[in-house]
Amino acid sequence: MSNQELVMIEQTSEAGECCPGLLSAPLDEGQAVELSKVFKALGDPVRLRLLSMIASKAGGEVCVCDLTPAFDLSQPTISHHLKLLRQAGLIDCERRGTWVYYWSLPEMTDRLAGILARPVGEPLPAPGETAGATA
Repeated sequence: MSNQELVMIEQTSEAGECCPGLLSAPLDEGQAVELSKVFKALGDPVRLRLLSMIASKAGGEVCVCDLTPAFDLSQPTISHHLKLLRQAGLIDCERRGTWVYYWSLPEMTDRLAGILARPVGEPLPAPGETAGATA
């Protein structure tokens, strides 16, 4: 995901117009396209594990040298997966000498959680009912 696309999601999210919860309003085509890029990045088990390892690391960041041994993959393959997570706006990184350090971007995971969550206290719709419909 490009920086311009992330800014668009961020700007519209702050205005409360982008990415409403799935139970409150349908996503429009543009929102679905933007979010699908993030979900696609999360759709690979290696990337999901990498994100989990980075997000759960004490101190908030982790060196790539600590990530690579956890996988039976080459370093270039791990770097490719990390690049896709960065492009999706889920992580960021900084080179320090010969090593690269990664940290999660909670803004994006919080946004995803908000999209998937149902409003607190709102009952689940009965099978066959439309979410948010009232009698």
